[in-house]
Amino acid sequence: MRRPRILNLLASVAFLALFAPRTAWAAEAAQDRDVLRQRLERFFQPPAEFAGQFGPYRSPLRFADGAAVKTPEDWARRRQEILDTWHRRMGVWPPLVERPGVKRLESVECPGYVQHHVHVQVSPEGQLADGYLLIPAGTGPFPAVFVPFYEALTSIGQGKKGHGTHDYGVQLVRRGFVSLSIGTPGSVEKPALDTRQLLIEAGQERRRQPLTLLAYVAANCHTALAQLPQVDPQRIGIIGLSYGGKWSMFASCLYDKFACAVWSDPGIVFNEKNGSVNYWEPWYLGYDPNTQRPRGIPSAEKPRTGLYKELFEAGEDLVDLHALMAPRPVLVSGGTEDPPRNWMALNHLIAVNQLLGQRHRVAMTARPTHVPTAEALELELAFLEYWLKPLASEPK
Repeated sequence: MRRPRILNLLASVAFLALFAPRTAWAAEAAQDRDVLRQRLERFFQPPAEFAGQFGPYRSPLRFADGAAVKTPEDWARRRQEILDTWHRRMGVWPPLVERPGVKRLESVECPGYVQHHVHVQVSPEGQLADGYLLIPAGTGPFPAVFVPFYEALTSIGQGKKGHGTHDYGVQLVRRGFVSLSIGTPGSVEKPALDTRQLLIEAGQERRRQPLTLLAYVAANCHTALAQLPQVDPQRIGIIGLSYGGKWSMFASCLYDKFACAVWSDPGIVFNEKNGSVNYWEPWYLGYDPNTQRPRGIPSAEKPRTGLYKELFEAGEDLVDLHALMAPRPVLVSGGTEDPPRNWMALNHLIAVNQLLGQRHRVAMTARPTHVPTAEALELELAFLEYWLKPLASEPK
């Protein structure tokens, strides 16, 4: 029996009401995404003076025996070789925590989101990291970003310096991301120690370079985020400034489940002319079980130690580590520690992406300061929005 015309009309109206908002949202999202692409596009190209310049760095597109990497299949084998080498150099990870505990200590309703003070399990033995989990209003699932720093309060705009341009946790939740901001692991168990001493002691206790311990912690925090019902596990990024930038760089390179990364002025290559690019220190790559060097730029009185000494004397750097990011997108938000000349190191990562048929996966911005300017912050956040909030299809 045919339905009355009025019922057909009502059905049509209901259909349009159901799908029209979604269509309008998709069109608006596509327009917003195009705006982001236009804003970021010029930062995927090095300045003319550094285009095609590879500096003194060894190409990651050669195996350890010198053979050239010519195909994506070759690269898969070379990538595993690089990854195994870095784990051997720094100390092999223990098993990751399958279901990290996330204990909510306090929850506060904020405009547009909920702030949870949390302790996150970051080792099988139960070591905790102190942090803040910020979840937007709504049902999700949302993209998420992990934010490491000295302590988590700065990342949510409540540190000693108050609001600034690296309060990434709160900036991100306001843009529809779940954010997990944590501080240096060990601070829960040893609150009297500062970051440097915590890392030195961790290296000595576990007989590993502290930067790999931080990367391991980040991997477990990724798992903790991925298991939250409000989070899309395929869209979890990482961002950090300075110390947090080093932490983010090593974590995203050594753990490929981070979908994209922003490294804000960490110093992406060794530079003994700049005391802040201090990989030689025992809390980064200078751990040595037999000695502890005095702090400061290497000299006759302050000799190199640990893995840093091994890499420096072999003419190695961090370029092969960067290569582990390909083809995942990365932004180096450069400042005083990462000037434009560091494009010469990033050109090697671009070459790996080109071998894999990918372009516009490596970006770098420049600012005259170490702490992000307001403009630099906007570009960092735009990069995360562009790569973690795509529509149905990935960008070309």
